[in-house]
Amino acid sequence: MSNTFLKLNGTDFVEFYVGNAKQAAYFYMTAFGFQPLAYRGLETGDKEKTSYVLKQGKVTLVMTAALTPDSPVAEHQKLHGDGIKFIALWVDDARSAFEETTKRGAKPFLEPTVIKDDDGEVVKSGIYTYGETVHLFIERKNYKGSFMPGFVKWESEYKTEEIGFKYVDHLVGNVGWNEMEKTAQFYYDVMGFTKFASFDDKDISTDYTALQSIVVTNDNRRIKFPINEPAKGKKKSQIEEYLDFYHGPGGQHIALATDNIIHAVSELRKRGIEFLYIPDDYYDSVPERVGEIDEDLKVLKKLGILVDKDDKGYLLQIFTKPVQDRPTFFFEIIQRKGAESFGKGNFKALFVSIEKEQERRGTL
Repeated sequence: MSNTFLKLNGTDFVEFYVGNAKQAAYFYMTAFGFQPLAYRGLETGDKEKTSYVLKQGKVTLVMTAALTPDSPVAEHQKLHGDGIKFIALWVDDARSAFEETTKRGAKPFLEPTVIKDDDGEVVKSGIYTYGETVHLFIERKNYKGSFMPGFVKWESEYKTEEIGFKYVDHLVGNVGWNEMEKTAQFYYDVMGFTKFASFDDKDISTDYTALQSIVVTNDNRRIKFPINEPAKGKKKSQIEEYLDFYHGPGGQHIALATDNIIHAVSELRKRGIEFLYIPDDYYDSVPERVGEIDEDLKVLKKLGILVDKDDKGYLLQIFTKPVQDRPTFFFEIIQRKGAESFGKGNFKALFVSIEKEQERRGTL
């Protein structure tokens, strides 16, 4: 079914509410190779919050922190820790996007608003999705500035080498017990998405823990949102752990696409990023499970990169440990060699690894 009422061109940006935006921005520049793009804060007349905007390829991240203890940013960060507040989607028409989604039942967050400066205008609007997470619709066809009105170009003497991230491959949300179907239905009904794939606890479980997942996508497939919920297991799953520490549903991870995962992961490791440990015996079954690949398996094993295939090709992927104090949000790095799937064959190895981490944290 083609969706004509909501045309999405891609992910515009992902905005995090964090405890310290300046330090978070430095971390993403230093460790992940993001480049300085724009800034908003006291110097630009904002007395409530500070934001640093970072970019690499088509991936734009915004780190926002509160300047006052009673601001919505501070409230969000106090409850959830550092986490995703806005998943902004790039549209041709933000007014129509708002109208079409709210008339189909979306809870409004922001009525269509025009913001202007010398570089033109941006129209934005927004609706709630799971938990306190918001989808903003960003229309920027009449804007030629670096990010959007209200921000100034961020000139930094400090630059790092990019790592080769190209775009957001997918962005995963965690929701509570029995909320996955309802959340997926929201995307079908309100945003015209379709089901791309689904996994149940038979696909994604170990002796101890399990989860279920539905992947929804828009009509041009530039936006993919896997939605996870916990499933019954003997012990507490990673999704339950997330919900406990995040205090509700929210964005679990962003998958960053690259054309050279070996280079990306080698660089990230050098810069101090920690990844989930993958047991050596995982690699014994790769040739049989996946078949021939271009990469040297010894190198993949050394770096801890996982391999999976579907009928279109194969993919390489790896998951960082959580990138903030609470065991909530993390990143996935992914390189697709034709495969369109999400690494179903890797779930088992991944879960065992995550359980080891949970055990160390005392939350299994």
